Amino acid sequence: MDELQRSWLLAQLGPDTDPADLERRFFRLRSVRAVALEVLGERRAKLLADPLKVTVDGVVTMDLQENLRGIERQIEQVRQAPAPDDPGEEDDEGETAMAVTWLVPARRYR
Repeated sequence: MDELQRSWLLAQLGPDTDPADLERRFFRLRSVRAVALEVLGERRAKLLADPLKVTVDGVVTMDLQENLRGIERQIEQVRQAPAPDDPGEEDDEGETAMAVTWLVPARRYR
């Protein structure tokens, strides 16, 4: 995995993601998009394994439904965004083109 691929993965998954784990996954899967989707899929599965909403009357309410929706939106964005190792993404000089994707909120707040 080269530096561009590692940077793309960290941009998709967050800077606290273990680079050694990403290297191992890339060695096995051979695609940065597949690595990102696998990590996000594991995060989604971890959220689904526990109750999404817990309420202790009069004390606390914990709701993780928005976290789940956020991960699902992120999975869809990773599927659609160009990855550094996609075929056909090279310019005339043989270098990989880099694209920037802006994330916008689904709702506007006042």
